[in-house]
Amino acid sequence: MALVTISGYPCSGKTSRAVQIKDAFEKRIGDESYNGPVTKVVLISDDTLGLSRDGYNDGRAEKPQRGALFTALQRNLTKSTIVIVDGLNYIKGFRYQMYCVAREANVRVATVFVAAPSEMCKEWHQTRPESARYTEATFDNLIQRYEEPSSMVRWDAPLFTVPWIEASAPVEEIWQAVTAGVLKPPNAGTSSAPKPPSDALQALETTTARIVSEIMASQGSGMLSGGTVSISSPRVTVHLPAQRTVTLSELQRLKRQFVSMHKKAITLGATESGDVDWSEQGIGTKFGHYLEERFEGN
Repeated sequence: MALVTISGYPCSGKTSRAVQIKDAFEKRIGDESYNGPVTKVVLISDDTLGLSRDGYNDGRAEKPQRGALFTALQRNLTKSTIVIVDGLNYIKGFRYQMYCVAREANVRVATVFVAAPSEMCKEWHQTRPESARYTEATFDNLIQRYEEPSSMVRWDAPLFTVPWIEASAPVEEIWQAVTAGVLKPPNAGTSSAPKPPSDALQALETTTARIVSEIMASQGSGMLSGGTVSISSPRVTVHLPAQRTVTLSELQRLKRQFVSMHKKAITLGATESGDVDWSEQGIGTKFGHYLEERFEGN
């Protein structure tokens, strides 16, 4: 259904805002009068995943931290779930990565920026239990590296800025954005290539071999000077070159080229010219066109 990304300085009150939003959403979907598509609200954070703040002490340790958060997001993002990611989310590249996952899943997005002065965040940080603190150097580093969300970029929009002095987040506006806002479809940059069926390679081999056999059989029955061959299964018409016989070795060579070219599509799900129809008819039609294009040059 939607991804809500919480972002802000460390110790700015992000978790409090995330819990406010989660509780308000759950109250709404739990109401007897509600009959919408949202059935669950999931809150993901370093704490819910059991991740230590020591992971932010250096870049090598931080990468697995973000990886765990990202994996949890992918696992929970569905058409009936609102996922709230409560984390630092201070790197715009990581917010963009999450945005791309949401686009691929065809769900809506929203970003909540919890705004608080860095000096106040540092004061609040000092009041936390030692087990819930960052080291002083890490805390200062996270403040310096923070990349503030912007409503001008698509991966942060729509953006809701919540000042630290506000009693609550704009829950109603956020709800409208994630349930009735603009739903951007996946594009070429975020879509996964469709996977071919498990028997695609076998279908490719058997269908092309059958067409080669039928072409040779038609020529052997008296059509020795070119013409049109109609294949019965799959139903394909192939126009052979006029005034000459196409040899078996020539057809076998073209068949091998065609199959080899499409083996790439077996793993990637598409060729450079677009998606592949892996049905017998689709393969036969494409192979027939391939043969005619090669014969035209001869």
